[in-house]
Amino acid sequence: MMFSFFKKKKNDINQLKNDGRESAIASSELTDGETAESAEEVETELSLHPSANIPKEQMYVLRFLNNELSPLKANQLSLSGIEWDEQPEGLAVSAFVRNSVDKGIQLGDVSLLLINEENQVKARHDFNLAEVGEIPAKSSRPWTFIFPAASVEQQVELGKENWTLAFDLTSKEHQLDLADSWEESLPAEEKEKLQQLVKQLGAPGKNELNFTGLQAKAAEDGKFHVTILIRNGYTRNINIEKLPLQVLDSQKEIIAEGQFNIGSLEIKANTTKPWSFIFPKELLKAEHPDLSSWSVQVKNN
Repeated sequence: MMFSFFKKKKNDINQLKNDGRESAIASSELTDGETAESAEEVETELSLHPSANIPKEQMYVLRFLNNELSPLKANQLSLSGIEWDEQPEGLAVSAFVRNSVDKGIQLGDVSLLLINEENQVKARHDFNLAEVGEIPAKSSRPWTFIFPAASVEQQVELGKENWTLAFDLTSKEHQLDLADSWEESLPAEEKEKLQQLVKQLGAPGKNELNFTGLQAKAAEDGKFHVTILIRNGYTRNINIEKLPLQVLDSQKEIIAEGQFNIGSLEIKANTTKPWSFIFPKELLKAEHPDLSSWSVQVKNN
């Protein structure tokens, strides 16, 4: 649907803001491009559909809201929610469709999710994003998506803020996602083993984030090395900043525990990411742990 704007706050610049959250994925998830995400930050310029006829006052608001958006990583596609409004035909959700690739992108049929602050799906519907037109390189295109009434879960509440419009990737097979450092350092045969393991494990439960032990060993310097699979069953990316971990033996006795300040580790929707943690010697609870069978869990505070 051509962009229509609902904002009523145009006279007070202090009230202007984007009400929805950002939801970004690698462009390769929806396009044939092979270029991976990178740490490079990309600002996206406002881009209007060629047929758009936006009044001057609304253009000011759009430019302001676009300037408020955080940079994307290179080679991402993102949906950044502006606001939603109830219409006779369903829920009208306005968002910026953002492209941080260095070339224009034309999208096709895509399933979108409208998710509330508690990560519950309010609505799911298939859209033909070809109607949005080609999204130029490093740009943001405002658009309104109409979720028909039949696609809306009436029992799920949706607040006016902190909701998310997201690409629905759950129809795709659960996938391995390696951090850049792993992608560069792991031999091809090790990557293939991880791919097969993720396939064997299958997808985690819906709206579940779980942690599966992969490898544990004590180093000669007394430190304890643990590699785990972080498995995201949500329909959105999850960022982990702090992780209080416990490693348990076969008798469920604690081998090691500690809190790790990761910074910002992104686990993409419907993917599994391996990550390693090193426990200093002083965080070990057993000097010679039995590692014939072990597990890992997040410590409940």
